[in-house]
Amino acid sequence: MNPREILLPVRDYNLAATLTSGQAFRWQAREEAWESVIGKRWVRLRVRPEGLQAETAEPQTDWDWLRHYLQADIDLDAIVRSFPADTPMRQSVAACRGLRLLRQEPWECLASFILSSTKQIVQIRQIIGLLCQRFGEPVVAPQGAEARTFPTAPALASAGENDLRACKMGFRAPHLLAAARRVTDGRLDLSALPSLPLEEARARLTELSGVGPKIANCVLLFSYHFPAAFPVDVWVMKALRQLYFPKRRPRPQRLREFVATYFGPNAGYAQQYLFHYMRTRQPPDA
Repeated sequence: MNPREILLPVRDYNLAATLTSGQAFRWQAREEAWESVIGKRWVRLRVRPEGLQAETAEPQTDWDWLRHYLQADIDLDAIVRSFPADTPMRQSVAACRGLRLLRQEPWECLASFILSSTKQIVQIRQIIGLLCQRFGEPVVAPQGAEARTFPTAPALASAGENDLRACKMGFRAPHLLAAARRVTDGRLDLSALPSLPLEEARARLTELSGVGPKIANCVLLFSYHFPAAFPVDVWVMKALRQLYFPKRRPRPQRLREFVATYFGPNAGYAQQYLFHYMRTRQPPDA
């Protein structure tokens, strides 16, 4: 057995939808495969008839970190069955069947979504690429490939705001710098959030400059797996209004009440299906 490769025998895993649905921003499609860095490991993923094939540049003694990141062992059928049995939800699931939620490292997830504010996905990817190139550490990768880690909070906390702005992040630079410093000096303990109730964990994150409910919910959903966290951005707002309130224009408070009660215990998962469905059924301009 090659210690640099593994086949994860997972069925019903839509890798392309999962990696391009606005959860993570470092995956690159190359020659029918997907490449990125998870933690300090360069990874290449391919879809095979038997499941997902993963390859790393260095030998691995176990692959639990990858199963955890990809959420390969979850019961997706049970999650989908928990969604409302309505036409918009059925259409979303049919269009995006096999989409999963990733379980990302908390600091990378938080920093990435701070940088996502008012940006399209292609722009977010560019900013994060520049940030990793400038502040990340080199990672062992195959010959001809260059890979770096996502910068740690201490690495960014010691950077200057102008150095961050050089990565084309604009007004987001002071927000990222402030978050990095709060994490580095312990005023925000990211490891403590999973033990808190959803509302309290969200409140801790929204204490950060530049972090509102949408960004906080993204971090709680994509990093900590709070399944009821429901990020609402322009695409989700469009989905809710077009698919659930087509003849009305509900106020934001009405929409908040609706998402808090309608989508069930896996509301965050349902949101991701709606989000990706709306983006992929529209012209690809986001």
